[in-house]
Amino acid sequence: MQCRFCKTELNNVFIDLVNSPASNSFLTASQLNEPETFYPLKVYTCHNCFLVQVDEYKKSDAIFDSNYVYFSSYSTSWLQHAKEYTDLMVSRFGYNENSLVIEVASNDGYLLQYFKQKNIPVLGIEPTANTAEAAKEKGVDSVVDFFGLRLANELVAKNIKADLLLGNNVLAHVPDIVDFVAGIRIILKETGVVTMEFPHLMQLVDNNQFDTIYHEHFSYLSFHTVKQIFASKGLEMFDVEEIPTHGGSLRIYAKHKNDTTKEISENVAALLAKETKKGLAGLSYYDHFQDKALKVKLDLTDFLIQQKRAGKKVAAYGAAAKGNTMLNYCGIKNDLISFVVDANPHKQNKFLPASHIPVVNEQYLKDTQPDFVVIFPWNLKDEITKQLSYIKDWGGKFVVAVPNLQIIA
Repeated sequence: MQCRFCKTELNNVFIDLVNSPASNSFLTASQLNEPETFYPLKVYTCHNCFLVQVDEYKKSDAIFDSNYVYFSSYSTSWLQHAKEYTDLMVSRFGYNENSLVIEVASNDGYLLQYFKQKNIPVLGIEPTANTAEAAKEKGVDSVVDFFGLRLANELVAKNIKADLLLGNNVLAHVPDIVDFVAGIRIILKETGVVTMEFPHLMQLVDNNQFDTIYHEHFSYLSFHTVKQIFASKGLEMFDVEEIPTHGGSLRIYAKHKNDTTKEISENVAALLAKETKKGLAGLSYYDHFQDKALKVKLDLTDFLIQQKRAGKKVAAYGAAAKGNTMLNYCGIKNDLISFVVDANPHKQNKFLPASHIPVVNEQYLKDTQPDFVVIFPWNLKDEITKQLSYIKDWGGKFVVAVPNLQIIA
């Protein structure tokens, strides 16, 4: 396998999570007796550019199809994040009714709706038809397609160019990241701004977030590497922020290299220095991550087995992709976790891939009153523990497995 950015031959394994189905390939009851397709989930570190990456065993057009079940609008904290982002962009860059904001991977219009409320023209680009349809119902015009150089050229031919091009949690999802960034350069106006948000590789390593690795995430990104990728296509970083979403993310700001209207923030050099000090540009930083993941696996499975022996009932909350990575790596099935609650009705009455744990609504949790609720989307721990605080009425406790096993009474 070659690095998807610099084409260096890869031979340094970051972590091997063995085989699992695509994390969002939920099953119907009739599919439970059918064979499931498993794909290798092995991640490599490039020793040249330090892009951490999984091979594209599961093709992106098979993952992001019309059966895709992730809808951004079911998280209240994520909606609040989107609204605050909109307010920040408008106050900082002065977007108005004469601007055009384009979002790549616009999902169900969760973010662009806030620009639209300010009478700022928007366009969503979203490959999954069902989520794009939900966006259109919000009045968010959407193109159902994958973004890259081809689509960028097609849109520019129609005189569509962005004052602001944004992408939240999409940069890690694209198999051809070079083509994707080349498309950004084409569709961005001469003085336009690009912002991208993605989970920070440094947080993944330091906080043992191995469960954020799944087939939809082709790349795991440091600022050091992303800066190189953008520079290779004539785009320059002029600011960066460390933000708390998804367990610790980066929000990067980029512009055309020849755009002199924006000063380079001191944040750029500061974060590069921070990553260098941590060792992200050296292979030794990536060693022993497999061992850290194994400890989580052993601790969680030991806990679940102990509760089973004690006659306790364990459920989970959040039928998230990271939960499926955790379950499949640990080999946990529906005999150790009885069910998982999720607010998204598109996931309810289905079953998690491989583990076959049923996905139910919140009322089922109240009716069955389990002793423990494992929170899979640990990045939403505060939101979920507040929402489900009533489980303490029957003595229920929360459990989080990452970065280490924690029982919250």
